[in-house]
Amino acid sequence: MADKPKFIEYIDDALEKSKETTLSHLFFTYQGIPYPVTMCTPETFQALETFEARSDDILLASYPKCGSNWILHIVSELVFAFAKRKYEFSEFPVLECGDSEKYQRMKLFPSPRILTTHLHYDKLPGSIFKHKAKILVIFRNPKDTAVSFFHFHNDVPDIPSYASWAEFFRQFMKGEVSWGSYFDFAINWNKHLDDDNVKFVLYEDLKEDLATGVKQIAEFFGFSLTGEQIRTISAQSTFQAMREKSEETHGTIGPFLFRKGEIGDWKQLFSETQSQEMDEKFQECLAGTSLGYKLKYESYCQF
Repeated sequence: MADKPKFIEYIDDALEKSKETTLSHLFFTYQGIPYPVTMCTPETFQALETFEARSDDILLASYPKCGSNWILHIVSELVFAFAKRKYEFSEFPVLECGDSEKYQRMKLFPSPRILTTHLHYDKLPGSIFKHKAKILVIFRNPKDTAVSFFHFHNDVPDIPSYASWAEFFRQFMKGEVSWGSYFDFAINWNKHLDDDNVKFVLYEDLKEDLATGVKQIAEFFGFSLTGEQIRTISAQSTFQAMREKSEETHGTIGPFLFRKGEIGDWKQLFSETQSQEMDEKFQECLAGTSLGYKLKYESYCQF
């Protein structure tokens, strides 16, 4: 597939840089948020400010390990089914990752361009709002997100590891991990979930009823597809189907990106004290908010 070599090449380069990087040197801070030096640069962030969005750009926003690769696959398949054009990732699709020249090259890409991001809403380039590009935001419960993030760091051979789950949990709760605090990200996006050009999707809902989720996503982006097309895309987009093809689609890192995808896996690692600490953080940051309600925290985050 034409889009894969470039995609995999970028991942391989980032992993190569990771080999040389210790955990203490993994991050640089830009506008108050830590980012991995292996994937982002201050120069790229500066160039991003002048990025020229289009009204038909498709933006997929998420905190890390909340299903961004899964949702990217689904939307790519929807574009293919609707436009009869296989989507080519001539650049690594995470908006803020790569070299500072990528935005110039992206001017030549045909529409619709599919972009993913882990940025806070207020860190996105202004042209996205000016042109009212549609934004699909996927969230996952914070406990499973934290455990998935920990395994990603500690299972991928070339990425700097944490000494223990307890150490990672401390850093996660302080927001001293790549792309910063889950809760700050959530608070920031919560203010905009009801905007006309924004749609919220819950990872757990997709796990429980993928076909309904795929249909809603297609409708949000204006893709008129038949029920048969929706069923086909859903069957090709289950977590298991994604995992089986992960080396082909994402290279050696694929099986680590699609590790388990289970709901409730956090119970394997969280102590009762840690669970309570996160419950209190959730109460403090999100209880009573629109997003707090949508996350179904009581259903997914209780022992």
